[in-house]
Amino acid sequence: MPANLPELFQQSAEKFGNRPAFVSKDESKSYKPVTFKEVYDLGINLAEALIDLGVSAKENVALLADNRLEWIVSDYGILMSGAADVPRGTDITDSEIVYILNHCEAKVVFLENDKMLEKFQKNRSQLEFAKTLIVMDKKSTATGVLKLYDLIEKGKELRAKGSKKAEERMKAILPDDLFTIIYTSGTTGMPKGVMLKHSNMIHQTTAILGSMIDIKADERMLSILPVWHVFERVFEYLAIAAGCATYYTNVRDLRDDMKKAKPTFMASAPRLWESIYNGIYTRINDPKQTPAIRRGLFNLAYFFSKHFNASMRFLKGNQVDYVGRNPIVSLFKGVYYLTVAIVLAVPYFLLDLVVLSKIREATGGELKASVSGGGALQRHVDAFFNDIGINVLEGYGMTETSPVISVRTFKKLVQGSVGVITPETSVQIRDDLGKVLTHVDANNQLVSGKYGQRGVIHIRGPQVMKGYYKNPETTAKVLKDGWMDTGDIGMFNFKKTLTITGRAKDTVVLLGGENVEPVPIEDKLTESPFISQCMVIGQDQKNLGAIVIPDFDQLMAWAKENGISETDKQKLIENPKVLDFYKKEIKALNNTKTGFKSFEQVTPFILITKPFEVGDELTNLFKMKRHLITEKYKDKIAALYAGD
Repeated sequence: MPANLPELFQQSAEKFGNRPAFVSKDESKSYKPVTFKEVYDLGINLAEALIDLGVSAKENVALLADNRLEWIVSDYGILMSGAADVPRGTDITDSEIVYILNHCEAKVVFLENDKMLEKFQKNRSQLEFAKTLIVMDKKSTATGVLKLYDLIEKGKELRAKGSKKAEERMKAILPDDLFTIIYTSGTTGMPKGVMLKHSNMIHQTTAILGSMIDIKADERMLSILPVWHVFERVFEYLAIAAGCATYYTNVRDLRDDMKKAKPTFMASAPRLWESIYNGIYTRINDPKQTPAIRRGLFNLAYFFSKHFNASMRFLKGNQVDYVGRNPIVSLFKGVYYLTVAIVLAVPYFLLDLVVLSKIREATGGELKASVSGGGALQRHVDAFFNDIGINVLEGYGMTETSPVISVRTFKKLVQGSVGVITPETSVQIRDDLGKVLTHVDANNQLVSGKYGQRGVIHIRGPQVMKGYYKNPETTAKVLKDGWMDTGDIGMFNFKKTLTITGRAKDTVVLLGGENVEPVPIEDKLTESPFISQCMVIGQDQKNLGAIVIPDFDQLMAWAKENGISETDKQKLIENPKVLDFYKKEIKALNNTKTGFKSFEQVTPFILITKPFEVGDELTNLFKMKRHLITEKYKDKIAALYAGD
């Protein structure tokens, strides 16, 4: 096992040499590979130049760029020089540039291109430490800055003359040294600098590859999530450790790139699958795109697939159990599901071949699984993709845990859960007073308490951060005696996998003292084809409300069918018929029959036209910034409850 990340890079270069490591698109949008040896050579040459430039061991170096080959080369170079990088994407705001670069005291700053340089220069007068700028893009025409590839050439010349300072720095890196500081794009307040150690990430690559997800050297990873975020980053390191290729893409080119790359694995956020799901159903239900016969065939194929796969999940022991089923009940269920599986097997396989396989071909036809993280995957979306043969391995983690705490595996693909705990990790479920309700140790054994108890998740393990940079007070609040308070609410179900039920900080407390988890309600409401996004509100109110963003394509079609000719979005959502329609739509989904208590039901609501967007109401992983949304619409919310 490597002692640090540069040692991992070195071992992979030696082991996988001429195999493709990272694959980027050229100007013609054709994929061009760079081998493990080539990436390593670029990285160590850059490290040599950085050391010559004066970069010290354990220094913080800023890296402001998005997914591209030069990002990983810069990452290699910074880490091989013994420094730690402070990454962020090009969507970084002006205030974040000033705060983060001053807070981490970065003297050297990598910038993706001239556009990012221009953004940086706007704020330069407020930056205390940033002195040396390095532009990564080969096409840069900027002056007065250093160029990445010039530095690589300089390092190559130094090494040709016998310099081995990079190797010396690499050998001196200790497991407890930082490899990165990631400033969270949090939903509250200023970003906090999460300090992650080399040992944190080495644990992740070793634990996940060793016993959770089998990734071989001939696999192909598709990279679409922001690489500065630790979720995507751990996948890049997993690919390096496994010897497989990482293909870079973006949302705009995703469909075409899936066909070109034919990925076998990819990391993804829930919003991606929700978008694909909605796209499939929009196309299927549009008579202009899908004739009635094909629509009928799809519905029939999905019916058989849904019931056959539900049967197989139970028979394989992968149907979630929240209550601890009676063995006799399980026996009868087993007989029932076995019968269903036998009866449906032939039509299921035929219809899967004729219909559902065509949907899978849109992903390149070779996708073994997507690991979904960064937020809760809606149940109906989760079920749909797993039922049509696209395995979604939902995981759970946070930046502070490098990030993986748990993830579904192929053997334990239990829907309604976020999978099994990573090796060497202990988890406790505690109540509001700190009492331990469930304690599962590093061998996944129940130490105390019992399954099925809901509370706040606490974790202890090799992936837990060192702390928040220059913030001992906040560190002390979440890290006590080695245990990390995640702030998430969950439980161990009776399949010994973890289920997340909400977020302690997201909890809405009503005037009557009732605590409500908004996420399950929001997930249910967005099952409506007429609701694109929504956020439950109601803190300190007598009942729940919601901010709702309609799916305007669906709403316009409904309006036309119902004699409403209005096309202006704002006027449309003010139409009494539309308001009444949404009132009924919300009530149909959010009621006692669908599993919601009376105080968990939304009554007043607001329709708005502007979608929640990344960089504004959403974080990079599409989590809602609830405090920001509440503040933004505080007048509308106040008016809503004033008239309630």
